[in-house]
Amino acid sequence: MGAEATLAEMGISIPEVVPPLAAYQPTARSGNLVFTAGQLPARDGEMIAIGKVGGEVTEEQGYECARQCALNALAAVKAEIGSLDDVKRVVKVVVFVASTPDFTGQPKVANGASELLGEVFGDAGKHARSAVGVSVLPLDVPVEVEIVVEV
Repeated sequence: MGAEATLAEMGISIPEVVPPLAAYQPTARSGNLVFTAGQLPARDGEMIAIGKVGGEVTEEQGYECARQCALNALAAVKAEIGSLDDVKRVVKVVVFVASTPDFTGQPKVANGASELLGEVFGDAGKHARSAVGVSVLPLDVPVEVEIVVEV
């Protein structure tokens, strides 16, 4: 089963591409690689959480934000290539987590993105990953995700 059918079976529809907030493109393609810009946890035109993980935002909410960011990244990839069925594999995922200084659960938050990609692409969704704690992200969102896929 392809990625598009898997998403449908999961009851997930790909959202519209989130418009860039500044001077950049949602994706850049180089050869058989597609790189996404950092994706924020926007759903239906609004951020689903604001604040720092370990503060105003729980680890579980951060996980959900990472999942939404990954879904938004998939929307950007689909807009670039036409169909997610053309993704050969997910190569790299970078997850930035705006968190309080004492919060050390960035990898658990990042699993929201990684697990979604694994569910959608199976073995082709296994990827290298960085989970990075930062002091602040654009619009005070708790999570930002970028991905690289091979097509």
